Amino acid sequence: MYNNNPFLRKSVVALTFATFLLQATHYHASADNNGSAIDRILSLVETNNKQLQANTQQTSAQKLTNRSENNLPDPTVSYAHVWDSDDKDIAQGELIISQSFDFPSLYATRGKLNRHRNAALDAEAAALRQDILLQAQELCIDIITLSRQQELLDQRHDNAQKLADYYEERLETGDANVLARNKARIELLNVRTEARTNRIALNNKLRELTNLNGGKPLTQSENDEWWEAIGLNEFPEARLPLDFEQACQELIAADPNLQALRSNSEAARRQISVSRQGWLPGLEVGYRRNADSGHPLNGIVVGFSVPIFQNHGKVKAAKAEALNADYQHQNSLLQATSTLWQLYHEARELQEAISEYHQVLAEQHDLDNLKRALEGGEINTIDFFVEVSDFYQSKANLLDLESQYHKAVARLYKNWL
Repeated sequence: MYNNNPFLRKSVVALTFATFLLQATHYHASADNNGSAIDRILSLVETNNKQLQANTQQTSAQKLTNRSENNLPDPTVSYAHVWDSDDKDIAQGELIISQSFDFPSLYATRGKLNRHRNAALDAEAAALRQDILLQAQELCIDIITLSRQQELLDQRHDNAQKLADYYEERLETGDANVLARNKARIELLNVRTEARTNRIALNNKLRELTNLNGGKPLTQSENDEWWEAIGLNEFPEARLPLDFEQACQELIAADPNLQALRSNSEAARRQISVSRQGWLPGLEVGYRRNADSGHPLNGIVVGFSVPIFQNHGKVKAAKAEALNADYQHQNSLLQATSTLWQLYHEARELQEAISEYHQVLAEQHDLDNLKRALEGGEINTIDFFVEVSDFYQSKANLLDLESQYHKAVARLYKNWL
């Protein structure tokens, strides 16, 4: 066996690891039922989540608000009727209809500003969607972890029950003492308690996932193995890229939070142009009719406003906002890049730890061998329970590592959700 040859063992592990990392690819579900189950659940959450539905309406409302800020002011209509204080038969009426508007180029500039604002709103909505889908994905991973832990605990419970029955029989025949019987009973009680606690945690995770799905149930019943009914019983396939430098650049480019900050930065620079054009005069045109006693006069009204006070300091403020937006974008870019590399190295370390655990567990004695050793008197009761405890603890540690690994990969590839 290659386990006895260190060089061969390392070569096999390296080959396995290289095969596992064949190409840079995002976190994806495998072709089995579990992979499609996670995809299906994420699709349902995206459709039914109340927070996403509310945010869609809020985004639409904000876009309409941005658009309304570039509308023309309302036209004004006024009519004046005056009369002679001495002779009330002498009267005069005046009708004025006018429309004011900003300098024409200002509307085009504000239109470009609104396009950047709307792009930022769309990016923020995409970021919220990714956050919620990642939360749902992590809940699926938790459910898979707890479901596999439940299977392990059920198996452990069956073994503990058989062992307790075995010692009860041996106690009656005088082949065992009370201490050994009590040790078996305590083991059975502990495992039963762990199994119940784990099942409670499973049901709680299902409720959390149901809440993310807008309160719509993902399964008809919470009884029995409901996680199998929705397909969450095995981890999906998760790969890491060989060249993370390229993958990191693609992930950064797809980051909606950075896209939102970039659009806000562009909008802030466009606001400088809007503020500068605020010094252009406002215009007004209209129609005027003066109707005196039998001799009405018709004409046009033309005017303009001089922005002496209203635009004071706005250009400086816009420049400061633009610098602030640029610095926020640059800082977030550095943080996002650092976070991605941290997640990548964390996933690599977890992957290596998982590989080591698989090797160790493959070399450990299985439970059947331990039982035969106990029945044959090769080990005593204390040693048996210690070995069994170590065996199941190793299994639990492996599940925990696999859960951490899949969550790290899910967070790493969140921008590709």
